[in-house]
Amino acid sequence: MTAPVAGGASAPAALPGTASASASDATPDAGRVRALADVRPSVPPTRLLADLLPPRHFADARFSTYRANPAYPSQARTVARLEEVAAAVVKPARKGLFGARKQAAPAVYMDGGFGVGKTHLLTSLAHAVGLDVSAYGTFVEYTNLVGALGFQATVDALATKKLVCIDEFELDDPGDTVLMSRLLRELADRGVALAATSNTLPEALGEGRFAAEDFLREIQALAARFEVLRVDGEDYRHRAVVTDSAPLPEDAVRAAATGRPGTTLDAFDDLLAHLSHVHPSRYRALLDGVEVVALTGVHTVTEQSAALRLVVLVDRLYDRDVPVLLAGSDDYAGERSLFTEEMLRGGYRKKYYRALSRLGALAEDGRAVARASS
Repeated sequence: MTAPVAGGASAPAALPGTASASASDATPDAGRVRALADVRPSVPPTRLLADLLPPRHFADARFSTYRANPAYPSQARTVARLEEVAAAVVKPARKGLFGARKQAAPAVYMDGGFGVGKTHLLTSLAHAVGLDVSAYGTFVEYTNLVGALGFQATVDALATKKLVCIDEFELDDPGDTVLMSRLLRELADRGVALAATSNTLPEALGEGRFAAEDFLREIQALAARFEVLRVDGEDYRHRAVVTDSAPLPEDAVRAAATGRPGTTLDAFDDLLAHLSHVHPSRYRALLDGVEVVALTGVHTVTEQSAALRLVVLVDRLYDRDVPVLLAGSDDYAGERSLFTEEMLRGGYRKKYYRALSRLGALAEDGRAVARASS
């Protein structure tokens, strides 16, 4: 489900595509640290489309840098097949001598668990085809794009690309799944190649269950066009699903944030309130120029709409490898306590576990920032 939002506030006298500060932040008090809650991003449609690029920490990902594990032959097979797909997209087959029907553009779906390198491979495919003729985004970014531009405008914009990549295809909201299925069908009909990935919940991996069957069922009429590429393997990072970093003392967080260029400092509740007034499609612009995010008063989020907006923000922070400094309230005992147990058992649990895993890694980076500042 796309988290409900109030349409993003307009920015005063902002340059196109920039994240502008409010009037109060334009002339900050001496020693005041910039706050994300003061930023009201102004994002024109051209910026939304230009931002459909692979995450920054996969900038160097290529097929040649993917280390296929010999113990799992499906990894090498997937690389070889994706190289063929890239070649077919770059140089599509011409019509035959007697005007034979042009072959449909490729559509592939990579099925596998956490940490087997699917995002690396999807990014490599985009690079092989060319970032200028590819669009790359997560499932949520595409649904947010439709929300910001409208369905037909999104189709028309993406149809100018040769390849559309969808990372982390989500199946937990029927409405968004139908929307994405329709979007992909229209793009496929216009000759756009498609590539998608999704993750399987950790407990399902133990049962040998992957997501391809669910994916093909949900995209219905488009299923026959997709080729499923199974990517077996272990999590190469050997990470825990959720990393619980002990919260930092508030004075340590404030000290680390003060005087550090590119650092923002917000009370957690202020940030949650601000996110409700910024469309999720603008969260990437919200983080322009941000190198470290510091939060105080972090606590368990009990409202689902607020929790889902926070998930999107964590994804954008992770895309940019932004360390996060977390100072908790009395009831906060680490990332695992960020969402309620009911949320972690509910239909959106996959989103929440992904956010917890990513936030745990960013919080560990934040602790390193705090140590360096002490």
